[in-house]
Amino acid sequence: MNNSNIEIYQLEDGKTEINVQLDRETVWLNLNQIVDLFDRDKSVISRHINNIFKEQELDKISVVAKNATTAPDGKTYQVDYYNLDVIISVGYRVKSKRGTQFRIWANNILKEYLINAYALNERRLKQKSEQLKELQESVKILSKVINYKALTNDESIGLLNIISDYAYALDILDQYDYQRLEIKDTSGKETYQLSYNEAIKLIKIATKAHGNSNLFGNEKDESFKSSISTIYQTFGGIDLYPSIEEKAANLLYFITKNHSFSDGNKRIAAFLFLFFLERNGILFDGNGIKRIADNTLVALTLMIAVSKPAEKDTMIKVIVNLINKKN
Repeated sequence: MNNSNIEIYQLEDGKTEINVQLDRETVWLNLNQIVDLFDRDKSVISRHINNIFKEQELDKISVVAKNATTAPDGKTYQVDYYNLDVIISVGYRVKSKRGTQFRIWANNILKEYLINAYALNERRLKQKSEQLKELQESVKILSKVINYKALTNDESIGLLNIISDYAYALDILDQYDYQRLEIKDTSGKETYQLSYNEAIKLIKIATKAHGNSNLFGNEKDESFKSSISTIYQTFGGIDLYPSIEEKAANLLYFITKNHSFSDGNKRIAAFLFLFFLERNGILFDGNGIKRIADNTLVALTLMIAVSKPAEKDTMIKVIVNLINKKN
């Protein structure tokens, strides 16, 4: 965490002055500073912070950072710092005059930022949208050239094919930006079902080849069994995830997010995802090419790992669109 930008925040009563650390475009305070800010006992503030994470209001990894701090005894300790999201959340839980003062201050800062940034963001969005449409039209034109014009140069044909292949990816990005992503063009109900026992056997095999620690594939709780069973859940006799692609996408998501293993969660999620697709006959397209490239799978797995629970539906739609029949 950088300490180069420091502002002074002084309460209206003039009694408390807090160093506000600006880093990664947010505000960071440690527990003692939050205690001073809201004028409440440390135990009260600690309880509120713990409840925020326990209730999954915020993702702890995203809003907490450690910073080396020198204590009065001269020793240096690693201290937790909480960003503005935590501070405001605590403020709404704490009943105090200082909490109200801080919320007013924070809301005014955010309002000013939003108003000043709105016009600029609107211009940028319009420009990006126009560029995207132009690129999409260019891609469509190039695709038509391949279909209707006989080209003799193999390299030219290959280049045009590569460019035109991005048309579908661009459409997905466009739908994502405007929140129009849908689950469609899927392969229907699976012919193969993955069981918990089979998955465990596969993990043991993978451990010999890819496990780089004794903790690889070591189950911490029952959540892995839940990840497997959840993709086959029904409601009123109807599958909640009716297609192969939807089951595969949720399998990748649940195993990645549940952190069921002491080590290897993302690797296990990725190879079981691929295994499930392969056993159901849709890992490869009609030309024998993987529907999802290796680097794309890596990127998606990492995106899932850092995503918020509220973003699950969007993540699933993105994955399905990248492995469905159109891809």
